[in-house]
Amino acid sequence: MRQSGQAAGREVIMHTGKIKKLVRERGFGFISDTDGKEVFFHQSGLVDTQFDALKEEENVEFEIENSPKGPRAVNVHIAKA
Repeated sequence: MRQSGQAAGREVIMHTGKIKKLVRERGFGFISDTDGKEVFFHQSGLVDTQFDALKEEENVEFEIENSPKGPRAVNVHIAKA
């Protein structure tokens, strides 16, 4: 996890993890955060990549926001090597 600055008056924290599971037919998946927590993501939360291009075990960076169903990953993008 690394701090990435501020946006709209809030602190932005970028998390890193790996894609644990993809549910292609429904357009969502789960990321295993480096702290061991599993975080939901939807294809609408992707940045600069298409859902169909993602692979399980791929390294990603993302932010976490609270949703009515719990935490979810947003601004998800493939981590630079």
